[in-house]
Amino acid sequence: MQESDIKWASRWDTYLLIDDDQIHWFPIVNSLMNVLIVLAVVAAGVSATLYRTISNYNQPGTLEEANEATGWQLVHTDVFRPPVNSELLCVSVGTGFQIFGMIVLTVLFGSLGFISTSNTGGLMTDVILLWAVLGFDGGFSMARLYKTFQGSEWIKTTLKTASMFPGLVFSILVVLNVVKWSDGSWGPVPLVDMFVLAVLWFAISLPLVSLGSYIGFKLPKIKDLVIPNEIPREIPEQSWYNKSSFFSIMMGGIIPFVVVFNVLFPTLTFITSPKFYYIIGLVLVVLIMTSVEVTILLCYIQLCREDYLWWWRSYLTAGSSAFYLFTYATFYYFTKLNITELVPSALYFGYMLIACLALFVFTGTIGFWACFMFTRLLYSSVKIV
Repeated sequence: MQESDIKWASRWDTYLLIDDDQIHWFPIVNSLMNVLIVLAVVAAGVSATLYRTISNYNQPGTLEEANEATGWQLVHTDVFRPPVNSELLCVSVGTGFQIFGMIVLTVLFGSLGFISTSNTGGLMTDVILLWAVLGFDGGFSMARLYKTFQGSEWIKTTLKTASMFPGLVFSILVVLNVVKWSDGSWGPVPLVDMFVLAVLWFAISLPLVSLGSYIGFKLPKIKDLVIPNEIPREIPEQSWYNKSSFFSIMMGGIIPFVVVFNVLFPTLTFITSPKFYYIIGLVLVVLIMTSVEVTILLCYIQLCREDYLWWWRSYLTAGSSAFYLFTYATFYYFTKLNITELVPSALYFGYMLIACLALFVFTGTIGFWACFMFTRLLYSSVKIV
């Protein structure tokens, strides 16, 4: 056996080393600077407009001026009206908070050295455990929002929060396992591990979601700024590009995708190579900041058009960037990867689908709560007459 000069403790440095630092860091810094510049410009413009509008509205010179409210001021009695399918929205937001806590704690513990990012199997185990433990966060946030909507079927909503996203992920994993078994490939997830996942959900996640939901429903509801009218206000005729919410949702989702586009190629390159990628946290920060500012801006524009149906649109606008990510991952598969067999292709698209679903729920929740806080701050700043 030939001796090596490499120390035992440094045997993994070849795989953990990021060689191309300049190309790697430049798109990240470039995207971050673009986000900060756009954030400053948008915040300054919107703040100046809102300050002038709110000042004129709160201190009218005459009664006629007080009655000349326009835009978002006219829909104050409808802007907090519960949306359609409010139960599904609450479940999605609760799941998003659970994913948010999982990502934050994973990055934090990884930075402090409590989680080893070089051990892929151990990292996935830690992520699953964090997901199960943070079931309380998901149940609590779901319950607070559901009580705001004056929902009554809290048991059914709690079960949906605990089972909807894990059920989707588990179904995809089962399909991938069936593909592996049918092809005779090595590496399918053992039945014992699948059973352990089911036990983690039933013994840890479900009770914690139920506990968080119970406590959230017992607390007083979030105070309504304005009591909605019994009869919904008619939304004025919109222009052709505003009639379809699908168009504005997809246009809003493409902006965060374009901002992080320069980072996606090195991200997928490192993920699909035998190296490790440490900068995903910074990529997520850039994506979150862009999603928040774009969603708030589009929500304000929507309210100015006297369209108060912002609940679902804010969630879908921020979450639609996941669609573009999956589209780019598909383009990357056909242009950069030399994969021709069924099993590797199924694994690639299956795991990318799971990642994009998690990103959709995660960014959707961030965008929703950003608009929720924005609308409450906006309408709490005016004197409702």
